Amino acid sequence: MTLRELFTSQSVELSLKAETKDEVLKELIELLGLDSKSEGILFKTLKRRENLGSTGIGKGIAIPHCRSLVVNELRLAYGRKPEGLDFQAIDDAPVHNFFLIVAPPLEVSNQYLPVLGKIAQFAKDPDIPDVLAGLESPEDFLKLLEDRAP
Repeated sequence: MTLRELFTSQSVELSLKAETKDEVLKELIELLGLDSKSEGILFKTLKRRENLGSTGIGKGIAIPHCRSLVVNELRLAYGRKPEGLDFQAIDDAPVHNFFLIVAPPLEVSNQYLPVLGKIAQFAKDPDIPDVLAGLESPEDFLKLLEDRAP
C-alpha cells in the first residue's frame, strides 16, 4: 500500500489556523471526520503520546501518531502551517508539516509502523520541506505522494 492510497483531498489542509500544539492536534483530528466524542478521545490519546516525547522529527516535520479504538482502520491526515509553530521538535525548530497517523489497536493489515516508516523516509528527502511549502492545493499534495512517496 502506498502513502498516496491513504490520503484523500478531505484529509489535507494546507493552511492550518492553529497557534499551539494542542490546537494543531485538534485541527488534524477534525480532518478525519469523526464524531465529537471520538475526536475528544483521540485528542487525549495523542496528548498522552506527545507527553512521552515530541513527534516533531526535525526539519519542520512532525508525525503525531497513536493507536485508538475510535477508528476501525488506519487513518491519515496532513496539515501545513506555513509560518510554522513550536511543537517541541527534536531540533527545536518550528514545525510546518504535520502527518497524523491513527490506527486501531489491532489491525489485520499491520500497516501502522510501516506507514510511520514510509512517512519518515519521505520526509527525510532534503528537498521535501521546500516542495511541501510550495503546494497550492490538496491535489498537489496527493500528486507529490504519487510521484515521490514510497
